[in-house]
Amino acid sequence: MPSISNKGNSMPQSPIRKLVPYAENAKKNGVKVYHLNIGQPDIKTPQVALDAVKNNDIEVLSYARSEGSEVYRNKLANYYANNNIHVSANDIVVTTGGSEALLFTIGSITDPGDEIIIPEPFYANYNGFSIASGVKVVPVISSIDSNFALPKIEDFEKLITANTKAILICNPGNPTGYLYSKEEIEKLKQIVLKHDLFLIADEVYREFVYDGATHNSVMKVDGLEQNAIMIDSVSKRYSMCGARIGCIVSKNQYFIKTAIKFAQARLSPPTYALLASEAALDTPQSYFDNVTKEYVERRNTLISELKKIDGVKVAEPKGAFYCVAELPVENTDDFAQWILEKFNYNNETVMVAPASGFYSTPGEGKNQVRIAYVLNKEDLIKSVTILKHALAAYNQ
Repeated sequence: MPSISNKGNSMPQSPIRKLVPYAENAKKNGVKVYHLNIGQPDIKTPQVALDAVKNNDIEVLSYARSEGSEVYRNKLANYYANNNIHVSANDIVVTTGGSEALLFTIGSITDPGDEIIIPEPFYANYNGFSIASGVKVVPVISSIDSNFALPKIEDFEKLITANTKAILICNPGNPTGYLYSKEEIEKLKQIVLKHDLFLIADEVYREFVYDGATHNSVMKVDGLEQNAIMIDSVSKRYSMCGARIGCIVSKNQYFIKTAIKFAQARLSPPTYALLASEAALDTPQSYFDNVTKEYVERRNTLISELKKIDGVKVAEPKGAFYCVAELPVENTDDFAQWILEKFNYNNETVMVAPASGFYSTPGEGKNQVRIAYVLNKEDLIKSVTILKHALAAYNQ
């Protein structure tokens, strides 16, 4: 039989999606499953975006421009300007989701064997994207005890080698909800300038920042123009995960021209989704104000309920809509499968994402889970109640 590539064999399963068959079997057996595993908001997509697709008069669904239409990129530039990020349409490449933006970015700045430093835990697909590109992830471990704050600069410096090409952060963080301070971004600026590296910032959760805090974009930092690359997406901002429209933003025109070659190779982003995304930019600020208020209430509810369970430790998220919780079990991969396969409470159960898949360091995160608070408050309370009873039964 023909053999599978080493790269294919090394590709990790998604901690977010790998347990789906067990969840589906539970549903077939009549058990209700509360999905805390995936960042799929239940917030309604702005009607203006849905209407743009429903009411268009397109007669030929043609290719879009490889880097996205000029109209859309100009509207995006205006959106960023309203967030005090000053870029032009020529600084933007539209992609098929934030995932493709990351793939194009890694492909444009690295060769096989190169390295990217990432504070962990991190978005699980960073591992997969790096493996697909033949790139090594070099982790810097942050701790739940410090609320996943940025590790010391010295921890970064000692990991930099001749093969290091970039530092990658997610701000606000997935899976931790951590929000980087202005001082932390400034420290990262100093290190990438000193070592001539790129600073890649995944900022898809920009709108979801809580407790009066401010989001500090790498694109606002003077002196980083040739080093900063921002990854963005409509998926979470407008609750449009299925649209698959993202973008790369950078003032480094050598990088942008390289990324466009990757965009040309895959032809174009999806035309209908571009229409919806362009229209979504007309969404009023009141939409985000209401959504942010809802997520703050959900976060507070979830954290409060989790803290009532003996042996559970939870970090306090300041943005996005995730938290990492440490459970009183040895292996959350086993527990997460067991709770779907063999447990229910009043004919209901929950699906969580084992956190080991958000680390690249072997053995890290084995007793942690990522929880997405994308359900309403009542369902979150029910979910934590189920989790409490499941932990008691599992540990017996």
